[in-house]
Amino acid sequence: MSKKKKHSSNTIALNKRSSHDYHLEERFEAGIALEGWEVKSIRGGKAQLIDSYVLLRDGEAWLIGANITPLSTASTHIVADPKRTRKLLLHQKELARLFLATKQKGFACVATALYWKNNKVKCEIALGKGKKQHDKRASEREREWERQKQRLTKYR
Repeated sequence: MSKKKKHSSNTIALNKRSSHDYHLEERFEAGIALEGWEVKSIRGGKAQLIDSYVLLRDGEAWLIGANITPLSTASTHIVADPKRTRKLLLHQKELARLFLATKQKGFACVATALYWKNNKVKCEIALGKGKKQHDKRASEREREWERQKQRLTKYR
């Protein structure tokens, strides 16, 4: 008898709003300092990146606003804060690049995705410039046109 392998994606959570609100330029991979109950909740699919951002302060990067809802079975003996500030683990060169870009060039640093890499949780962060309202409408029109082209070529 052969065992069926579960086909699952490595992606835990996406922040789709970040690509809608920002022109994303450069992406970085960062580790996250998590507690045990948070890892269990992430395995249970209880993580969200909506309205989260990265704060650069005192030579460190912090993930703010990410919501990891505690499981009722995993966090019985501790008081869990689902929106606590979590430290991002980056190399010094990457931190220096992020600090320089956010201070001088007017970029914002946003979290775009949470995903598994081997058995570790990683956070993809990106440098982005804010979009104006007309830019958002133009990118929406462009996406719609791409969908329309796909539909037209599918039926031919």
